[in-house]
Amino acid sequence: MTPSLPGRLRAWARGIKRDAVALWFASRHPRTPLAAKALCVFVVAYALSPIDLVPDFIPVLGYVDDVLLLPALMWVALRLIPADVMQECRTRSDEWLHERGARPRSVLGAALVVAIWAAVGWAGWLWWSGRPGGG
Repeated sequence: MTPSLPGRLRAWARGIKRDAVALWFASRHPRTPLAAKALCVFVVAYALSPIDLVPDFIPVLGYVDDVLLLPALMWVALRLIPADVMQECRTRSDEWLHERGARPRSVLGAALVVAIWAAVGWAGWLWWSGRPGGG
Protein backbone atom coordinates (compact mmCIF):
# COMPACT_ATOMS: atom_id res chain seq x y z
CA MET A 1 0.00 0.00 0.00
CA THR A 2 1.29 3.48 -0.90
CA PRO A 3 1.80 5.85 2.04
CA SER A 4 -0.59 8.78 2.30
CA LEU A 5 0.45 12.28 1.23
CA PRO A 6 0.83 13.50 4.84
CA GLY A 7 2.96 10.43 5.61
CA ARG A 8 5.19 11.08 2.61
CA LEU A 9 5.53 14.76 3.56
CA ARG A 10 6.55 13.82 7.13
CA ALA A 11 9.14 11.37 5.78
CA TRP A 12 10.44 14.05 3.38
CA ALA A 13 10.72 16.58 6.24
CA ARG A 14 12.61 14.05 8.40
CA GLY A 15 14.98 13.43 5.48
CA ILE A 16 15.59 17.16 5.10
CA LYS A 17 16.30 17.47 8.84
CA ARG A 18 18.69 14.51 8.75
CA ASP A 19 20.46 15.79 5.65
CA ALA A 20 20.86 19.27 7.14
CA VAL A 21 22.72 17.74 10.09
CA ALA A 22 24.62 15.41 7.70
CA LEU A 23 25.77 18.46 5.71
CA TRP A 24 26.97 19.94 8.99
CA PHE A 25 29.20 16.87 9.43
CA ALA A 26 30.18 16.93 5.74
CA SER A 27 31.36 20.53 6.01
CA ARG A 28 33.98 19.30 8.49
CA HIS A 29 34.90 16.10 6.67
CA PRO A 30 38.43 16.12 5.20
CA ARG A 31 37.32 14.45 1.94
CA THR A 32 34.56 16.94 1.16
CA PRO A 33 35.62 19.15 -1.80
CA LEU A 34 36.23 22.83 -1.00
CA ALA A 35 33.29 24.11 -3.11
CA ALA A 36 30.98 21.64 -1.38
CA LYS A 37 32.30 22.70 2.05
CA ALA A 38 31.58 26.35 1.28
CA LEU A 39 28.05 25.54 0.12
CA CYS A 40 27.52 23.24 3.11
CA VAL A 41 28.56 25.98 5.54
CA PHE A 42 26.08 28.39 3.93
CA VAL A 43 23.23 25.86 3.75
CA VAL A 44 23.79 24.55 7.27
CA ALA A 45 24.15 28.02 8.76
CA TYR A 46 20.83 29.00 7.20
CA ALA A 47 19.03 25.69 7.82
CA LEU A 48 20.01 25.59 11.48
CA SER A 49 19.46 29.29 12.06
CA PRO A 50 16.59 30.07 14.42
CA ILE A 51 15.77 33.09 12.20
CA ASP A 52 14.38 32.80 8.64
CA LEU A 53 15.45 35.06 5.78
CA VAL A 54 11.79 35.48 4.87
CA PRO A 55 9.68 35.30 8.06
CA ASP A 56 7.05 32.55 8.01
CA PHE A 57 4.23 34.94 8.93
CA ILE A 58 4.44 36.52 5.46
CA PRO A 59 1.77 34.69 3.42
CA VAL A 60 3.15 32.28 0.81
CA LEU A 61 6.60 33.92 0.59
CA GLY A 62 7.36 32.98 4.19
CA TYR A 63 7.54 29.32 3.26
CA VAL A 64 9.30 29.65 -0.12
CA ASP A 65 12.74 29.47 1.50
CA ASP A 66 11.75 26.42 3.58
CA VAL A 67 10.02 24.53 0.77
CA LEU A 68 11.99 25.52 -2.35
CA LEU A 69 15.24 27.38 -1.69
CA LEU A 70 16.65 25.29 1.14
CA PRO A 71 15.92 21.88 -0.45
CA ALA A 72 17.34 23.09 -3.79
CA LEU A 73 20.58 24.26 -2.16
CA MET A 74 20.79 21.04 -0.18
CA TRP A 75 20.31 19.02 -3.38
CA VAL A 76 23.23 20.85 -5.04
CA ALA A 77 25.44 20.35 -1.97
CA LEU A 78 24.59 16.65 -1.82
CA ARG A 79 25.60 16.23 -5.47
CA LEU A 80 29.03 17.78 -4.80
CA ILE A 81 29.94 15.41 -1.94
CA PRO A 82 31.31 11.91 -2.66
CA ALA A 83 28.68 9.22 -1.99
CA ASP A 84 30.75 7.35 0.63
CA VAL A 85 31.43 10.58 2.55
CA MET A 86 27.74 11.48 2.46
CA GLN A 87 26.76 8.00 3.69
CA GLU A 88 29.19 8.32 6.61
CA CYS A 89 27.83 11.78 7.44
CA ARG A 90 24.21 10.55 7.26
CA THR A 91 25.06 7.76 9.70
CA ARG A 92 26.64 10.30 12.08
CA SER A 93 23.56 12.51 11.63
CA ASP A 94 21.20 9.66 12.52
CA GLU A 95 23.27 8.93 15.63
CA TRP A 96 23.30 12.63 16.62
CA LEU A 97 19.53 12.99 16.18
CA HIS A 98 18.84 9.75 18.05
CA GLU A 99 21.18 10.64 20.91
CA ARG A 100 20.32 14.32 21.30
CA GLY A 101 16.77 14.37 19.92
CA ALA A 102 17.25 17.76 18.29
CA ARG A 103 19.29 19.39 15.60
CA PRO A 104 22.13 21.73 16.49
CA ARG A 105 21.59 25.50 16.39
CA SER A 106 23.68 27.89 14.34
CA VAL A 107 24.57 31.26 15.79
CA LEU A 108 26.46 31.94 12.54
CA GLY A 109 23.25 31.30 10.61
CA ALA A 110 21.27 33.70 12.75
CA ALA A 111 24.01 36.33 12.37
CA LEU A 112 24.03 35.78 8.60
CA VAL A 113 20.26 36.33 8.35
CA VAL A 114 20.43 39.44 10.55
CA ALA A 115 23.31 40.79 8.43
CA ILE A 116 21.34 40.24 5.21
CA TRP A 117 18.28 42.01 6.63
CA ALA A 118 20.48 44.87 7.87
CA ALA A 119 22.08 45.21 4.43
CA VAL A 120 18.67 45.22 2.73
CA GLY A 121 17.41 47.81 5.21
CA TRP A 122 20.50 49.97 4.73
CA ALA A 123 20.24 49.76 0.92
CA GLY A 124 16.54 50.62 1.11
CA TRP A 125 17.25 53.60 3.34
CA LEU A 126 20.01 54.84 0.99
CA TRP A 127 17.71 54.45 -2.00
CA TRP A 128 14.81 56.20 -0.27
CA SER A 129 16.93 59.03 1.14
CA GLY A 130 18.59 59.63 -2.26
CA ARG A 131 15.26 60.18 -4.04
CA PRO A 132 14.10 63.74 -4.73
CA GLY A 133 11.93 64.73 -1.78
CA GLY A 134 13.00 61.59 0.12
CA GLY A 135 15.05 63.25 2.77
